[in-house]
Amino acid sequence: MTTTPDTVTGTARATEYPPRRKKLRHTQGFLAFWLLLPALLAVFGVVIYPTLRTLLISFFQVDSALATSTPFVGLQNYAHVLSSPGFWAASGRTLVFTIVSTTFELVFGMVVAGLLNARFPGRWLFRTIVVIPWAVPTIVNAAMWKGIFNAQYGSLNALLTQLHLIGDYRAWLGDPNTALAMVIVADVWKMTPLVAFFLLAGLTSIPGELYEAAKIDGASWWQTYRKITMPFIFFVMTPYLIVTFTNNINNFNVIYLLSLGEPTKVGSSAGQTDLLITWLYKLTADQGNFNIGAVIGILTFVVLAVVALITYRNSGSYRNEEGFR
Repeated sequence: MTTTPDTVTGTARATEYPPRRKKLRHTQGFLAFWLLLPALLAVFGVVIYPTLRTLLISFFQVDSALATSTPFVGLQNYAHVLSSPGFWAASGRTLVFTIVSTTFELVFGMVVAGLLNARFPGRWLFRTIVVIPWAVPTIVNAAMWKGIFNAQYGSLNALLTQLHLIGDYRAWLGDPNTALAMVIVADVWKMTPLVAFFLLAGLTSIPGELYEAAKIDGASWWQTYRKITMPFIFFVMTPYLIVTFTNNINNFNVIYLLSLGEPTKVGSSAGQTDLLITWLYKLTADQGNFNIGAVIGILTFVVLAVVALITYRNSGSYRNEEGFR
């Protein structure tokens, strides 16, 4: 029911919706619920239930997927993980991998995005070529880089020996000093195109009048880039950083397919290229320590959620959302 002004008395009078209109509104609401129900069930089954189940397991002693006895241990699992040197070593590798990969992907992505946004003959072909590393399946990328890094016939060894930069062929993925760096190279190659198209979306949203005005005012390319281009890039950068940071921390495919977390020290359950996510997989799938794996998963989830929320709430994307529409 709504109110409408009475043109004779000047007062408001109530107007009721016709029964047919009420029925239509009820039908639309009913239809909307049933359309959303599959998505809600999918989110519950894929996200909410596994998270709650993992949280529950972290408080019990679960040594097998088919365990019949699961005694409650409270926070003992958390104390065990937080006091484990292996956890902090894997956390350090995860942090190094994430920061270095994200930084290089950002730098190379900005360069590629600038080239993609430039006007030159054959730009469409360049855009097609750039997207190939990201479009190719991860398992194919991993096979390609394993061949490049191979200790016996790898093209990297052949190139470096021809340039006299190394004397003998090296096992790049078998050396603890170089294995993580090689995995980072493969990940940067894979993800840089995606970052470039993220940033390209920000570049294409810049009004051309701003560049024309800067040209008329005699601004140099650096002044134009710093005063016009960079603010728009920074605006779209925060969502990208959150997405990429989260993706790199949970980057299971590249690590597992390329190095399996190896090399591994004697007596250690985590390899020199294991991130928290791959170590979690080994603890659960290979060793059956589901309670320890659950603790690692919950700790990772909490840290990521807090960092993402704080980062976004303090970004220009959140504070000045209306300013770039």
